[in-house]
Amino acid sequence: MTKPRFLLSVTNDNNDYQIEQVNVARQAANKAGVELEIVCAQDDGILQSQQLLNRIQSTIVPRPNAILFEPAGSTVLPQVARAAAQAGIGWAVLSRDADYLNELRQVYRVPAFVVTADHEEIGRIQGRQLAALLSAGGLVLNIQGPTQSLAAKQRHVGLLETKPENLQLRILKAHWSESSSHKAVTSWLRLSTSHATEIVAVCAQDDSMAIGARKAFEECSQVRESWLKIPFLGCDGMPKTGQEWVRRGTLTATVFSPPTAGPAIEMMARFIKDGTMPPVRTFNETWSIPALEDLARGARAASAR
Repeated sequence: MTKPRFLLSVTNDNNDYQIEQVNVARQAANKAGVELEIVCAQDDGILQSQQLLNRIQSTIVPRPNAILFEPAGSTVLPQVARAAAQAGIGWAVLSRDADYLNELRQVYRVPAFVVTADHEEIGRIQGRQLAALLSAGGLVLNIQGPTQSLAAKQRHVGLLETKPENLQLRILKAHWSESSSHKAVTSWLRLSTSHATEIVAVCAQDDSMAIGARKAFEECSQVRESWLKIPFLGCDGMPKTGQEWVRRGTLTATVFSPPTAGPAIEMMARFIKDGTMPPVRTFNETWSIPALEDLARGARAASAR
């Protein structure tokens, strides 16, 4: 019996979350008994669209039974989704929502669904982390993902909901990578105005950007010594990166957001095996590492010393 063929499209191959997506996807595919092909969109939504359409329309390479993709651009590729559905190919959107899924399911009778985190809740958790750590308030350097990223926008909305009013944000933009954050923060530190600013924490929308920001602070010869002792917060919390950085003390906290590819592969494989239609939307649970009460307890102990 021929194994089902799944195609996974990730946004890049240098972000720790994307790397873990691939690792988890391979494990899930092996367990489910499916062949898995992985393509990288190189942070280019147009390239991603072309890569997927080429596989859907190919007459040389066998078509995949299912496509799972995390959008690399500002859209969730509705035209590509319809082309896949018309060809009878299952379609799963990872880490982003899509409003066309019910139509695909009703018209084409294919498994079309989303597995994602609640990005606004991730932002809310970061706001609660800041509240636990910084009761006195102050100015937080906030490293955000690219402007076109819906996840970045949603995480920011959530953060604004829960951060204390006595905390203000100074926003810098990066591109979900250590190098892009390092560059953005280094440029900011070179401004004369930055050294007149009292920063009480750095809060980044993913762990790699938090690490890039920390390295920029450590490498700046003019940086205040006190700035090297402020909290650095990230997000995603992958076991070998974010969680390990918290254990070492390199990061103060992260938000664990489990990879979405594994559950998506399991649901898609189950449909192919016995016809069980996945729910339209599945939200992964997210939580603070360390726990919020532990952060608050540690902050109180530090202030008492």
